Amino acid sequence: MKLKIVMTDLATFADAGIEAGIAQEQGYDFVCLNTKDEDALVAGVADADALLVVYATVTEKVIAALRHCKIIVRTGIGYNNIDVDAATRRGIMVANVPDYCQGEVADHTLALLLSFARKVTFLNSRIKKQSWSVVAARPIPRLAETSLGLYGCGSIAQAVAKRAQSFGIKVRGFDPYLPEASFAALGIEKAAHSDELFASCDFISLHAPLTPETRHIINTDTLNKMKKSAVLINTARGPLINTEDLYAALKAGVIAGAALDVLETEPPVFPLPLAELDNVLLTPHAAYYSDASEPELRRKSALEAIRALTEGRPKFWLNRKELEK
Repeated sequence: MKLKIVMTDLATFADAGIEAGIAQEQGYDFVCLNTKDEDALVAGVADADALLVVYATVTEKVIAALRHCKIIVRTGIGYNNIDVDAATRRGIMVANVPDYCQGEVADHTLALLLSFARKVTFLNSRIKKQSWSVVAARPIPRLAETSLGLYGCGSIAQAVAKRAQSFGIKVRGFDPYLPEASFAALGIEKAAHSDELFASCDFISLHAPLTPETRHIINTDTLNKMKKSAVLINTARGPLINTEDLYAALKAGVIAGAALDVLETEPPVFPLPLAELDNVLLTPHAAYYSDASEPELRRKSALEAIRALTEGRPKFWLNRKELEK
């Protein structure tokens, strides 16, 4: 009897052709439920040997319905929509795909920084209102005299650092999990504490995973530690920022601005208060995307499920430590 790969939902994908093609080519049955409804998931996943998850929330109830599943793969980097603890209790491996779209996110981060620093969108809007002057855009800093603080220094942040350094921007970083020698090798000045990072840099870019410890790491307290001229950039996870605190800080001039690709609630409810502020630049969770990155993600997630079923372990095994005890 063939093993079965079940895909929960399509999200923004047009179809499940990539995943289905890979599964069937490797001799697996494949089904796409195309739902995020918990009850529909419970009914549809029972006979899955592997589960591919895009945006659906895989709760403890859904996991309890899995009779013989070996692996749950999150089609993406973040995995907070999967109850990893519940999967671990059932002995189910959980994996993600952290090695896709790194260049795209790094490029987008720099695009946000450069657009804000050089006042690109502001000046564009002024010209469309028939104003031809740079005066209203002042101050505009010389990039080589600015500093970028990276909160989290994983692969994407390291790619951001390389790009920023090419503009002469001084890069500092805080990451308690990165060895000190790695900071030196990357040309990133290590901040002893996150507070030091927030207080010392002109741009703060967030590159941390969403965990109970990092949720709302940006709040009234941390915002008040930043320079009044600082710009906050987030291409990581929306809930790293307390939205109400950020809005209040931007309105009051506590910091100079924010450039955000991700929000605490997605999609947001409109009208969106942040969008009404002139010192905010927003994009719709687009940093990951290019015409090449989406199919790359989908191929890698399907192959990760097959790797776990054939070799007994995925490449990016999130709960390995707990399951190998």
